[in-house]
Amino acid sequence: MTSSSLRVLGIDPGLTRCGVGVVDVDPARRGTLVHVGVIRSSPDAPIGERLAIIAAGIREVIAAHQPDAVAVERVFAQQNSHTVMGTAQASGVALLLAAEAGLPAATHTPSEVKAAVTGYGSADKRQVQSMIARILRLDAPPQPADAADALAIALCHAWRRGSGAGSTQGVLTPAQRAWADAERVARTYLRSAP
Repeated sequence: MTSSSLRVLGIDPGLTRCGVGVVDVDPARRGTLVHVGVIRSSPDAPIGERLAIIAAGIREVIAAHQPDAVAVERVFAQQNSHTVMGTAQASGVALLLAAEAGLPAATHTPSEVKAAVTGYGSADKRQVQSMIARILRLDAPPQPADAADALAIALCHAWRRGSGAGSTQGVLTPAQRAWADAERVARTYLRSAP
């Protein structure tokens, strides 16, 4: 990693499959794959044991790749409260580990992440995987979807948090330009809101 790059660990929290992806993003907003994987725990194991497995896997990635920041997908309401609970627990573990490592951490909604990498907040998993492969210049889309989602979360965070703040519109991909335009509209709206 060059000194001007930002290394971000993205985490797609889950108990059965927790996606982890590390990317380096340079000042021109180009991303480079550093690491991608999925931490798995058995649905039959006790919850405490499952969370310990997730924690050990995240700690290992932090130690091996020394990220500058951690980004976690924000838990959102779903029909299945059991799924939401497990995702929230895994998310809490990830945020705790970032704090213990002294790393800045943030959460991003699924629609923010999809908009950042595809230009469309309702993109499906296949579209996200395809764009991640293009953005990171990979031979094939990352599998499973949890791994691609973790990379998308990392890229979203790097692009939102200023690694490319000094870049010009000319070096942005269409998805990055759409994201930048959406951020400008949101800031304008928030400033004008009562």
